Amino acid sequence: MKYQELAKEALKAREHAYAPYSGFAVGAALLTRSGKTYWGCNIENAAFTPSNCAERTAFFEAVKLGERDFAAIAVAGGKQEEVLPLRRCTPCGVCLQVMLEFCDPDELDVILVRDEMEYEVHKLRELVPFGFGKKNLSE
Repeated sequence: MKYQELAKEALKAREHAYAPYSGFAVGAALLTRSGKTYWGCNIENAAFTPSNCAERTAFFEAVKLGERDFAAIAVAGGKQEEVLPLRRCTPCGVCLQVMLEFCDPDELDVILVRDEMEYEVHKLRELVPFGFGKKNLSE
């Protein structure tokens, strides 16, 4: 799957966001190395703590179904009323930590989507240069 298509999938996922409190809608499209795509959207809760980000929603769905080998994730987010192109929306620290759990930081591409034709591609390592992962526990 080309990153343009993955960006389009993240924008579609964003349409399903449940964000009545922040008004900030985020969609994510997670691509496995086998070519499958999993969607996620942010889901808020009045108590805030039980809320879940789009990236984690996508990862948890994929992992629940047995996936463990990921190639890329596209993230599109902004105020619900914001029109394309969106501002760049980077994953939060908790989502980055989940990515580190399942992905090599030098291999996972994180695509920050403004619209389906405009996006930035970064390696996970660029977003978390000193991330804590499995290797830290075995050293």
